[in-house]
Amino acid sequence: MTTLTSPQVKNKLPNGSKTHPAIIMAQALIDQFGTLEKFQQKYGDIFYTPQSFLNPPYVIFSDPQAIEKVFTADPNLFEVGKQTSLPVRVLLGDNSLALMDGVPHQKRRKLLMPPFHGERMKSYGQTMVDVTKEVISQWQVGQTICIRDYTQEISLQVILRTIFGIDEGARFDRLKQVLIDWLDMLNSPTNSFFLFFPFLQKDLGALTPWGKFLKQKREIQSILQAEIDRRRNNPDTLGKDILSLMLSVRDEDGNPMKDIEIRDELLTMLFAGHETTASSLAWAFYWLHYLPEVGQKLKSELYSLDNSTDYNTITKLPYLSAVVSETLRIHPVVVFVGRRLKEPFELMGYTFKAGTSLFPCIYLTHQREDIYPESKKFKPERFLERQFSPYEYIPFGGGNRRCLGYAFALFEMKLVLATILSQVEFELLDNRPLKPSRRGITFTPESGVKMKVTAIKN
Repeated sequence: MTTLTSPQVKNKLPNGSKTHPAIIMAQALIDQFGTLEKFQQKYGDIFYTPQSFLNPPYVIFSDPQAIEKVFTADPNLFEVGKQTSLPVRVLLGDNSLALMDGVPHQKRRKLLMPPFHGERMKSYGQTMVDVTKEVISQWQVGQTICIRDYTQEISLQVILRTIFGIDEGARFDRLKQVLIDWLDMLNSPTNSFFLFFPFLQKDLGALTPWGKFLKQKREIQSILQAEIDRRRNNPDTLGKDILSLMLSVRDEDGNPMKDIEIRDELLTMLFAGHETTASSLAWAFYWLHYLPEVGQKLKSELYSLDNSTDYNTITKLPYLSAVVSETLRIHPVVVFVGRRLKEPFELMGYTFKAGTSLFPCIYLTHQREDIYPESKKFKPERFLERQFSPYEYIPFGGGNRRCLGYAFALFEMKLVLATILSQVEFELLDNRPLKPSRRGITFTPESGVKMKVTAIKN
């Protein structure tokens, strides 16, 4: 990594780092946040690496003005880079909205937006609360739990019910188990390596990591295709779930979505719609009990509600909203937002050539002391004291590629937290500073956050 030392110098980039790109990537895979912080301390708000056999040239930055310039620029200036998006392609398939560009991206986004906004999205509130109550009904006083296991169970059941409209039966149980097993394969930095290094993607049989990964992914795709076929062949099974919507929508030319497009979007929603929320919820429970005064302040806000309070009112509670916002600030589940240049682009006094990948860094932006004083501390009050711009606070990215399901995720996090904290008391057993651990392309609290159930309210 090297620094762009003089903002006045244009069309000139410094020499590349002498460290081999593969070593830099391996370091980042093992300690993503430490590596980023080290480079920022050494090089400042923007740093660059030249092209290598692994990646095109790329620049990482955390300056809000630079982020604003990228997020508000003409979307046609950018594309999704095939090399830098390889891990996402491996996980989700080539037909995911996350990997589309230009007009196809705009059209697909328009088709998929309705379920995640407005009254339709709010109607999922009852499902979120019902699932949460069903899961915590299994708990007993004195029981030791790994909270992330249960936040994953909740978020996965929520997304399965809202996507497919099913909550029981062999199809439901099989898809849930295979998906969990598939994602658990990535539950360490070293197990995630093959997502980032193409030469490791060799299918040498089901007993090898890559072979096992592909076998389970094919099984998931087979289950998804079977559900698509079942719905297509039985129109009376179509309902208000997201799969039903995808089967019924037509684009501006009257064309339906293809099966492979639906399948990749389903996989994207299954992954992005539950994996990230599960980790964020686990972090929230950790901080609410690691800092008892924060947890008590939130409980006091929740105790002020009565049984008739509707879900929309709950999700607008100031301190609950601040806790969720601070959780996503201090522990973003993904690190970067990616844009690959289709033509030269000037940024922070430098002109980058076409083919360069721009990486606004969510993590480093959220750690800026000039925006978030005492950035390492969990302080929900900062979100009550001031409003942050969409270029200073970017947990869901921004611009025309902002996460489609961000409102759904926030709604779910708030309802799950409110439901559990109103009924269950915990003791934090992992009462120590926890580090984030890589889980494929996302990050989760190490150990999953161990807690003890100390009281349950009827």
